[in-house]
Amino acid sequence: MLPFSRVSIIGMGLIGSSLARAVRAKMPTVALTVHDADHAVRERVRDLDLADDVADTAGAAVIDADLVILAVPVLAMMKVAASIADDLPAGCVISDTGSVKASVLSDLSEVLPEGVSIVPAHPVAGTEKSGPDAGFATLFDGRWCILTPAASADVLAVERVREFWTRLGATVEVMDAAHHDMVLAVTSHLPHLIAYSIVGTASDMESVTSSEVIKYSAGGFRDFTRIAASDPVMWRDVFLSNKDAVLDVLQRFTEDLTALQRAIRWGDGEFLEALFTRTRAVRRGIVDQGQDTDAADFGRKH
Repeated sequence: MLPFSRVSIIGMGLIGSSLARAVRAKMPTVALTVHDADHAVRERVRDLDLADDVADTAGAAVIDADLVILAVPVLAMMKVAASIADDLPAGCVISDTGSVKASVLSDLSEVLPEGVSIVPAHPVAGTEKSGPDAGFATLFDGRWCILTPAASADVLAVERVREFWTRLGATVEVMDAAHHDMVLAVTSHLPHLIAYSIVGTASDMESVTSSEVIKYSAGGFRDFTRIAASDPVMWRDVFLSNKDAVLDVLQRFTEDLTALQRAIRWGDGEFLEALFTRTRAVRRGIVDQGQDTDAADFGRKH
């Protein structure tokens, strides 16, 4: 038995369009309705035939849904949720795909009516691409999806959302929202912040031209540019919504960076080698858990 029979997705960017494709591929009998605030995106979604119905308003998209997923930037969650509050059927479940959870749980709880269940979710998957053409049905295969319901959340609703993501190929874990935000500040948010900073620094250096940066990009810098090409609106919202955790982790990173600077200045090769050996082991752990390939140059084709 399917966990949900009528699903609505609000927001048809990379994650929303991948969700639509995955639902159609893996739960083809589900009635799927979608909406995006951008008229051009809605037309493109119709052209791609990603859903049974593409609604022109968010309210129209949710009137008969038993699961509504908000796949919109984090700072837009509250406004979108408020706009559909009066159209939600009693008993439906509301979820999302944002990578910050404490603020989302608070915002949704503030504006949504009684009688609906809130089960925030974060599929830890994505690419640097955006828009409905960027999505693909296997995006969530073998990836984590973290659920962060409130302690008072309906247990059956949480289990239904867990089953939904499991059927899409994800491995699901339930976590406290504040803890999620600290974990993701380390594993996702800080790396993106560093990537934006490094690419920005390279582009601002007067002694190195932009053509040289592009022409002589080594593997490390090339990987940073991939991360730094991610959706700027989404990541702006992430940093503003998770600022406390990000600033805590950034302070620790700054202290560690200062220690590296000191080791290089004073020729402390033992310190550098010990650190690099430890970080190599972290990489091996990621590969061993199937979170990345061990192919040379990250599996790039040359």
